Amino acid sequence: MSTTPIKVPTMAALAAAGETADILFWVGCAGSFDDRAKKVTKAVVKILHHVGLKYAILGTEESCTGDPAKRAGNEFYFQMQALQNIQVLNMYGVKKIVAACPHCFNTLKNEYPELGGTYEVVHHSQLLQQLMDEGKLKVAGGSFKGKKITYHDPCYLGRANGVYEAPRDVISKLDAELTEMKRSKAKGLCCGAGGAQMFKEAEKGNKEVNVERAEEAMGTNPDIIAVGCPFCNTMLTDGVKHFEKEATVKVYDMAELIAQANEL
Repeated sequence: MSTTPIKVPTMAALAAAGETADILFWVGCAGSFDDRAKKVTKAVVKILHHVGLKYAILGTEESCTGDPAKRAGNEFYFQMQALQNIQVLNMYGVKKIVAACPHCFNTLKNEYPELGGTYEVVHHSQLLQQLMDEGKLKVAGGSFKGKKITYHDPCYLGRANGVYEAPRDVISKLDAELTEMKRSKAKGLCCGAGGAQMFKEAEKGNKEVNVERAEEAMGTNPDIIAVGCPFCNTMLTDGVKHFEKEATVKVYDMAELIAQANEL
């Protein structure tokens, strides 16, 4: 495993040098500030560096996409956030964006165009699948060989955008056993954090949504619950802790699985 620090380029630094990036890595609020999500950010960067893709981030010029504000009903604040980001993205002539958060992915892809920001936007699972298909990223099962993995579909990746196969194709390269939950793909169950629920108290009920989903995931007797969203990661990790299974059931983003398998 490499211990050499990776210097992540910014769009501003590349522009100053008269260069440009092939792809912009949209880090997102969770990927920037949440300690658990930062590990996913690092895994994505390690993979981008490993395959030699010319990428960059916005760094301090990146702001929230406005997704939480929009889902919570504040359209005015969403548009303020979006227009600020679009101005920066267009200034750098960004054409392609990869996001490790389905909320950022969905907002950038589907809601920015009507405000003047049109880009090719992919989720990191789609980029990983593409890199594997092109032979640029090879994966050995490594420590995951023979492990039992179940995958949770994020709402904004699955039902909102129809991306079901890319994450499964990526996970299948690990020589692990991929087991589906009863509710998966188009019938998948939300982790409980979507629609700005992440930032408010849950309504009264007899069970938290994330506990219900974690219970369903653990019904497959997995070694690993694979996710592709920082919100899902938090909610399912909390769900596993609720059942006191954190010693035996691990929650990983697919980028972490691929980075670990390649000893990056």
